[in-house]
Amino acid sequence: MPTIKEIAELAGVSRGTVDRVLNKRGSVDPQKAQKVLEIAKALNYTPNRAGKALAVRKKQLKFGYILFGSTSSNPFFLDVVDGVKSRAAELSEYGVSVEIRYTDIENPAMQVTQIDELIDDGINGLVITPINHPMVIKRIKALTESGFPVVTANTDIPDSGRLAYVGSDYYNSGEAAAGMMNLICGGTANVGVIMGSPLVLCHSERVAGFTNRTIEEYTGIEIVATEVNYDDDIQSYVVTKRLLETHNNINALFLAAAGVVGACRAVTEMGYENKLKIICYDATEATRALVKSGVISATITQDPFEQGAKPLDLLLNHVGIGQKSEQEYYFTEISIKIKDNLQV
Repeated sequence: MPTIKEIAELAGVSRGTVDRVLNKRGSVDPQKAQKVLEIAKALNYTPNRAGKALAVRKKQLKFGYILFGSTSSNPFFLDVVDGVKSRAAELSEYGVSVEIRYTDIENPAMQVTQIDELIDDGINGLVITPINHPMVIKRIKALTESGFPVVTANTDIPDSGRLAYVGSDYYNSGEAAAGMMNLICGGTANVGVIMGSPLVLCHSERVAGFTNRTIEEYTGIEIVATEVNYDDDIQSYVVTKRLLETHNNINALFLAAAGVVGACRAVTEMGYENKLKIICYDATEATRALVKSGVISATITQDPFEQGAKPLDLLLNHVGIGQKSEQEYYFTEISIKIKDNLQV
């Protein structure tokens, strides 16, 4: 936890000067004041933080965290859960507890039930990867309209009244995939698209970004057909094999969701690994191996650890110390990885 003394040492000024700048008391040379403010912001310093920490401890806060599926069905969420658990361990020192739950990606009723159960358990705030379904949207809106704090993570429902969204800019990541596809295919490709679920906004946004970018900019890239795998490897294997058997002109695949291993198994079993260019998302252990082997041409990462950790910070600030979120969207970094810059 940064102190006034540390800020003063880094800024090369006295502690009195730092105090005057942070508490807006007295006059300070503008350049020195600016330096102090920049250092304080970089260190995430807030005045009287020790007192605020004590106030948080007294509240004994409890947060709920609802994620899609489980870490076994979608390995991407292993890194998200690492972020949740890492931040939860830190927050436990302030008396904050975090309960993680999982919900089926195609079961909005189950997600609403889990929200209700967490509310009944007395949580003070909720982080959720929401299913984009009227039932879920209605429940979240009811919570936020009553003043209950909700943060969306990984995927979003923008008009739900939530405090903020933490995750990838999925539309832009779809555009990035289109640009990468154009590069690796030399400007011409017949693409098969595998998406996760129409009920998950991040999946549809990725496909929309990819589609619109190809229409507007990369006209040599044609989307031949789209299949849905519901983030499941077995289903992904089935629909990918069907896609390639039905459309023998496909020479590239855009995997817009989980189920990458299943899709790639279909490709290799059919002997197409040297005939297709494949772009996917995330850097799970299995995906990294497929990139390294050359089956996958490129993968786009989205900082899942931060997606897990950051929402808890926002809830703590809002509920614990009354600090409102500075912005509505906290987009994580989009990075394109190929075998030459991806550690395996």
